Amino acid sequence: MTGFLLPERPIESIDEWLATDVGGLGVERAQSIGPRATIELMQRSGLRGRGGAGFPTGRKWATVAGADPSAGTRYLVCNAAEGEPATFKDRALMRANPYQMVEGMIIAAFAVGAAEAFVCLKASFEREIAAVTRAIEEFQRAGICQDCQFTIVSGPEEYLYGEEKAMMEVIEGKPPLPRLLAPYEHGLFTGGPQEGWESGGGRPGAAGSNPTLVNNAETLSNVPHILARGDDWFRSMGTAQSPGTIVCTMVGDVVAPDVGELEMGTRLGDAIDAVGSGLAADRRMKAAFSGVANPVLTAEHLDVGLSYEAMQGAGSGLGAGGFWVLDDTACMVQAALTISRFLYVESCGQCPPCKLGSEDITSRLERIDAGYGDELDIEQIQGWLGRVTDGARCYLATQEQRVVASVLERFPEEVVAHIEEERCPRPRPLVLPKLVDLGGGRATYDERQAHKQPDWTYR
Repeated sequence: MTGFLLPERPIESIDEWLATDVGGLGVERAQSIGPRATIELMQRSGLRGRGGAGFPTGRKWATVAGADPSAGTRYLVCNAAEGEPATFKDRALMRANPYQMVEGMIIAAFAVGAAEAFVCLKASFEREIAAVTRAIEEFQRAGICQDCQFTIVSGPEEYLYGEEKAMMEVIEGKPPLPRLLAPYEHGLFTGGPQEGWESGGGRPGAAGSNPTLVNNAETLSNVPHILARGDDWFRSMGTAQSPGTIVCTMVGDVVAPDVGELEMGTRLGDAIDAVGSGLAADRRMKAAFSGVANPVLTAEHLDVGLSYEAMQGAGSGLGAGGFWVLDDTACMVQAALTISRFLYVESCGQCPPCKLGSEDITSRLERIDAGYGDELDIEQIQGWLGRVTDGARCYLATQEQRVVASVLERFPEEVVAHIEEERCPRPRPLVLPKLVDLGGGRATYDERQAHKQPDWTYR
């Protein structure tokens, strides 16, 4: 599927981008109206962050731009480290048109007064790194951002690398262990205590909190279109609270896993059909997980719209628009176990309730799935779900809490069947959809993930 973010064919040069009705015009308009008016336009557009949280983009820019001058140097970070299972939209965007993302960064840096910009990708994203590098170099040679200072950060595979506070650590050369304070409060290269696992990271002469703006790759890809075409144009799509489009990924038990661009508010059932070509003729949807961050959706949610407000109303969340769709042959205990083990392994261990709680929840789900579970296991899981988030400095523990609790609540009969029958009634292997590649109706998953250990080594 195509739209303004996903062109019919890839844009492979700056000349191709500038030949469109958007390329270069976004920067031109921003420079014409100035930083403050640019931020106000973004606020009017209603664009919300596409990384998962859906926070209003213009408000985020205004916070960083409005920091006291004594706060120090401002920085911009583009989060293109996409590690959310079932999600491939950022990589699809960088493959289809890296120029819109880079132009969005130029505009954002201008608006907030950022002295330097960083693009964070996983080192394994070789194709995307090459595309973004080419786009930056061509913008610089074209004189559109002659004085722009960009740094491409090739980071680790760890899930937490995509967490903005952990990303700050990686940029400074440290492991992806989340800090306590948000980037707009305590940004890059401050040189002071950052409440991370390791201290340091400051630059000579650094002073202040260095407010840092972190935006997702899809969020920034929207920016030049909004500047060039206007906020009314952007609001003509989607819903009042969630305007625009969303680049959506559909994997799992769909006929043809794929990425597509849809208007916000599109029915979940229509999105599964449009992007994933639906399910097999004799199958029906049983569940859909929005990545591994939100409560499970069931067949009764097929009419729910893909908007932040509708998903919240359904007791779930839109996340990054990546859906793991399961049909009626899937075991939901195994689905909960698959996600719980991923989160346990990827937990960094800085917050003991998160690591210990997710470990015990995973262990007890393994017992239930194998047919050895009992009521005590259910009680212990529920007990940990109430305290796994204690003292958490990132959202991972909340994900464990929300996903596992939702499966227990929405599929209680399957849990009971495992215990009473002392076996799994639907012994079908499920593979976590951590995507390595996606295209041509085929999804390639990371086979190494199953061998990853809680200390981030591989057996």
